[in-house]
Amino acid sequence: MKPYLIVKRIFDCFFASILLVIASPIMLAAIIAIKKDSHGPVLFRQERPGLNGKVFTVFKFRTMSLEKDSKGNLLPDIERMTKVGSFLRKSSIDELPQLINVIKGNMSFIGPRPLLVQYLEYYTPEQARRHDVTPGISGWAQVNGRNAISWEEKFKYDVWYVDHMCLLLDLKIVYKTIKNVLEREGINNSQTDTMPLFTNSKSI
Repeated sequence: MKPYLIVKRIFDCFFASILLVIASPIMLAAIIAIKKDSHGPVLFRQERPGLNGKVFTVFKFRTMSLEKDSKGNLLPDIERMTKVGSFLRKSSIDELPQLINVIKGNMSFIGPRPLLVQYLEYYTPEQARRHDVTPGISGWAQVNGRNAISWEEKFKYDVWYVDHMCLLLDLKIVYKTIKNVLEREGINNSQTDTMPLFTNSKSI
């Protein structure tokens, strides 16, 4: 597996650099649309656990407003989703800033998606193996259901990927990712729901 990891890193840097240049007009248009649509920063930054659980900052285009309730708490995600943000998610354009993460080495094109830091304490030892490889923009779980499958199914797909990672599998995931984006499959559980928070699975 180690020789492939070196090749994979070279591919990641090469293609991320090229795509960053090619996608720059789209990213500029997204920046303008976000600024016109709602107040707040263009980029969404959040700490996520990466390889071996090491925390890094992931970049995405902001898809939600910063609206709060009378007590000063942010409104539920679905209520803060903007029209521009909804389009960015459905088209996966919101993921483009993660090309920067790929160049920095925090992420790969293909690998288990980096989730919230707060989930670390909830993983079973088997589920925690998803951190044995660099997280990705897309992964085996994403092309097999994304937000339409349960957390337990996601983790099974992630661990399966860790055990079977190879060039052919990564190319298959790239193909299915492009296909799913074009067909807009597996974005949400429904038109109004986002993926629920992961809760302690140790009791399952």
